[in-house]
Amino acid sequence: MNKVQFDIAEDLIDICWDNVFKSVFTRPIPESRGALSKLLSAIIGKELTVIHITANEPPVESLRDRQIRFDINCVAEDGELCNVEMTLSPSAFEVRRLEYYAGELHTSQDIRGVDKSWGDLKPSYQISFLMNEVCFDDKAFIHFFEYYDPKNKVTLRGISRIITIELVKLDRVVEKSVEEMSSQERWSVFFRFLRDITKRGKINEILVQEEGIAMAGTVLRMISRDQEERLRLITEHKNIMDWQSGMVEARREGIAEGRIEGIAEGRIETAKNLLSDGIEPERVAAYTGLSLADVLKLGLEK
Repeated sequence: MNKVQFDIAEDLIDICWDNVFKSVFTRPIPESRGALSKLLSAIIGKELTVIHITANEPPVESLRDRQIRFDINCVAEDGELCNVEMTLSPSAFEVRRLEYYAGELHTSQDIRGVDKSWGDLKPSYQISFLMNEVCFDDKAFIHFFEYYDPKNKVTLRGISRIITIELVKLDRVVEKSVEEMSSQERWSVFFRFLRDITKRGKINEILVQEEGIAMAGTVLRMISRDQEERLRLITEHKNIMDWQSGMVEARREGIAEGRIEGIAEGRIETAKNLLSDGIEPERVAAYTGLSLADVLKLGLEK
């Protein structure tokens, strides 16, 4: 087992930045693939081995393409589809977004052909770590959603799941002893409290107990000590936050002064720039607030 331990003074880059999260778990090295398999196994509750990260994800080395997509879309050894992401600041419509992408993930399976049937569909999991906002008004930090009839208390017994992990709800969990924690709790505490030096001792205990977390810690240390990669990730994160903040401020200013038309023009210009950078139309629509149909029209006009 990896014996990685972090000193109190060790300056680690924040794994809860979505681009850092992706970089840790998608590097072409055994530690990254092993950590991803262990993470998914812990969250889903069954042993999974990742064999393929799907080609529609931009490579981790591609700085420009990482500007929008930070989710990790992968296939497990027995065919399960998993999409896992870290969301630093969930939107007001986060639940709708998750439902949309869960459906998209499940229906991406190709069962066409005379030798295929509905029985060939594999389970699919949309997994989201939510950092700075509470989405559900209860005390549970992890939720497993499936199709269910609440009136008659009957499940559809479907094979698609939406799993949410609200990291802001871990204040009580982190006070447990590491031995009392579940693997789900250990991973979640690792993400939330990794850079809290008052919890560094507990993080090191978790690294001893969980091989997958030790693998992730090893990769994160590599990134944190690689000054060039660290600078790229920090700059990338800053640019995205600046862009998002600018959009919010422009929207507020436009509403306050009645300049709705100006906001629309700004969204269109932003959408054109993102499309020119090769960003998928669905992501452009999500980030600019334009409809997918309008974004597709802009793409045709290029």
